[in-house]
Amino acid sequence: MASTSHLAIWVTFFLALSSFLSPCTATMRKLSALVQQQPLMLKYHNGPLLKGNITVNVVWYGKFSPIQRSILVDFVQSLSSHHTPQPSVSSWWQTTERYRGGPCTVAVGNQILDQTYSLGKTLTDQKLAALAAKASTGRNAAVNMVLTDADVAVDGFCMSRCGSHGSGGEGRKTGRLAYAWVGNPASQCPGQCAWPFHQPIYGPQTAPLVPPNGDVGVDGMVISLATVLAGAVTNPFENGYFQGTRDAPLEAVSACTGIFGTGAYPGYTGEVVLDKTTGASYNAVGVRGRKHLLPAMWDPQTSTCKTLV
Repeated sequence: MASTSHLAIWVTFFLALSSFLSPCTATMRKLSALVQQQPLMLKYHNGPLLKGNITVNVVWYGKFSPIQRSILVDFVQSLSSHHTPQPSVSSWWQTTERYRGGPCTVAVGNQILDQTYSLGKTLTDQKLAALAAKASTGRNAAVNMVLTDADVAVDGFCMSRCGSHGSGGEGRKTGRLAYAWVGNPASQCPGQCAWPFHQPIYGPQTAPLVPPNGDVGVDGMVISLATVLAGAVTNPFENGYFQGTRDAPLEAVSACTGIFGTGAYPGYTGEVVLDKTTGASYNAVGVRGRKHLLPAMWDPQTSTCKTLV
């Protein structure tokens, strides 16, 4: 599988705050637009989207514990589960139905455990694409997801991205397959890729929120996973929905960086729900009663960042 594009996820608060202070900087200016410019307008570039029944194949790269794997698998399974209390993960995902092509249901498919770090603990984009290819079943309606453990270094991780998605390889219809990557930031950059469950490196040092599943790194991964999956189905081949340039686009969720509830502003998530028993913050409920904090998603019908609470 050869990478044809690399779509970085800009979900770090400290960059968003810096962009607010220094709008002349190109990459930071894009980030300031996420919260401040109104209205956002993601243009459709006439390319194919991933719709219908989508399979998410997963490569677990590193030593994820069974509990960590269950949190992330439960989140993916929650995207299309309509039997959970409101506000639900599935109601968040239903916003993707408002994009061209209609509904998109998601199911977990092939899972591969690579606990021996077969390609080492330092990964390039090419190695990520090779790992994603291992999970491929040859179906076009799929996203091959690589999840890297906390001790794996990935090019650009923490410096400019918390995860990414792209396309490559061979599919029967489009000639390309969608893949994605998300890293565990627990030890490398919790202040960047696990915010708001960790204090940010820069900006107001307010108390971090309590993660709903008790794992700062994995709960941070849920946020990034939500971001890449939404981007992968609405802009899988660089010609779907996005604003800006192809190599650094604002997509369905990355266009709403830092927004989790109403009233959000740089450094403040907005209104979320507080679990009275654990003190954890969340805004969505998934399968098996798991709670998650999910970022806002751009709604093409209202041209706004839509939140659950």
